[in-house]
Amino acid sequence: MDLQQGADVKALRACINDLIGIVALPAIWSGGEASHIAGTLLDVLLDMVELEVAYIRLLEVGQAPVELARVAGGPQPPTRAMEIGRALDRALGEDSRRWPTADQITWEGRPLALAVMQLGLQGDVGVLVAGALREGFPTTIDRLLLSVAANQGVIGIQEARLMRQQKQVADDLDRRIAHRTRELAAANEELRREIVERRLMEERLRKEEAELKRSEALLAEAQRLSSTGSWYWRVSENTVEFSEQTCAIYEIDAGLTVTLEMIASRVHPEDLPILQRMIAIARGPATDLDYLYRAQMPDLTVKYLHLVARPSRDKEGRLEYIGAIHDITQRHRSDEALARVRAELARVTRTTTLGVLTASIAHEVNQPLSGIVTNASACLRMLAADPPNIEGASDTARRMIRDGNRAADVIARLRALFARKVAVAEPVDLNVATQEVVALSLSELHANRVAVSLDLAGDLPSVVGDRVQLQQVILNLVRNASDAMQQVEDRPRQMVIRTRREEGDTVTLSVRDAGVGLDPQSRDSLFEAFYSTKSDGMGIGLSVSRSIIESHHGRLRADPNDGPGTTVSFSIPIRGPVSPPS
Repeated sequence: MDLQQGADVKALRACINDLIGIVALPAIWSGGEASHIAGTLLDVLLDMVELEVAYIRLLEVGQAPVELARVAGGPQPPTRAMEIGRALDRALGEDSRRWPTADQITWEGRPLALAVMQLGLQGDVGVLVAGALREGFPTTIDRLLLSVAANQGVIGIQEARLMRQQKQVADDLDRRIAHRTRELAAANEELRREIVERRLMEERLRKEEAELKRSEALLAEAQRLSSTGSWYWRVSENTVEFSEQTCAIYEIDAGLTVTLEMIASRVHPEDLPILQRMIAIARGPATDLDYLYRAQMPDLTVKYLHLVARPSRDKEGRLEYIGAIHDITQRHRSDEALARVRAELARVTRTTTLGVLTASIAHEVNQPLSGIVTNASACLRMLAADPPNIEGASDTARRMIRDGNRAADVIARLRALFARKVAVAEPVDLNVATQEVVALSLSELHANRVAVSLDLAGDLPSVVGDRVQLQQVILNLVRNASDAMQQVEDRPRQMVIRTRREEGDTVTLSVRDAGVGLDPQSRDSLFEAFYSTKSDGMGIGLSVSRSIIESHHGRLRADPNDGPGTTVSFSIPIRGPVSPPS
């Protein structure tokens, strides 16, 4: 008995020492992480309880379990804990909270006794598994040590988790405080900036108000000087507002309320459909307005007005128009006078050309007249013969009629070219017009030893224009090309007249010469009035020609050839209105 009592006392003293060591563990764990606490606990238990295997599985809501293991006398690879955990799951079940407090598994071919300690209430913190090969494991002392160690471990782990949560809360609070502090600082800075900006804005508004009043005064004066007034029309409410100058243009009292009926009373009766059409269009989908019309004042004087406007929407999305009205009466009268002067200048140019072509025209008319006289004498001789040669006299009379028609055609072409003044829009075949001009100029061209080649497009469509004016341009280009080759002696004096249909529904006529060429410095001035490269030239032919082509909405240009000479061409649209030449 004494020996047994001595062994028990010794065992009790060892147990007490182990318990003291276990109780002292929290001092070591203070401030550590849960995994560090669990690992330290396994190291202590492996030696203190003489275990072969020590295993802990830590559970935490929303996270994967943390597994740690220690094996006596062997390596401690990180994967060892996972292997032991899978072996326990197979032997005891996958839910560690339902594992039995004691069990036995095979470990490396030998029976391994297990002692299972749930960590926390119903294992909510995790589970501690201790395995030993010795007989009688686990003893009462083993369970006591494991139980105390498990409780101490739970306390340490929960304190570590609590400290971690507290640190997270503190860090989150610090972040929120820092963020809020930055927000408040930014708000204060923004408020300070807004105060400064508001003061600057107030000052700017005072300056802008003064500037606006000055601008309104300048605008009113500018409208008065330019005869341009502004207006505003809210379509849904039929409210119209006129500026002071707009009222002056319509000769309406500035104090009156303007209505559409009042505006209609000032429109020329013949142009009322224009106003009605404009109002109908404006009430539809929003679109820009641009109209020319006449206004008739109470004293029956007529004004020519140009109205433009652009649509917009107010805050409620209602359609409104903001526009301007320009009194173009003086410009219209000036344009009419200028058109008359230019028409007269074109006629003078044609008359001047007539003087130059006098010899050629005389030759053109003299040939059929000579034929008529000769044929008339032959006819008389045939009729005076005995017996009379009636058949020969008839043939001769027919030749007389042919020559008379030739002379009449020449005179008709001359009258058409030099008699008319007013522009007439009609279909014009440029091929035919070119052939007539060449026929009229052929004698002069032959006298100047100029060989003419016609390259006329077979599918050339007619253009809408004034035949006389277009023939005047062609004649001018032909004469200029002929004059450009007067000094040429070392090469043929070749002129090529070509017509082509271009892309975009335009027709081009070009006259190519083999003359002295175009001086690059004079190219920009070639079509200006009174500029001439000829010593005896007036300098109005090409200027008038350009005005005529531009009145047909076309373009006249001159380009140097790759070889000698110049090509002058014009392009005009196939269809389009003709305005007075400018």
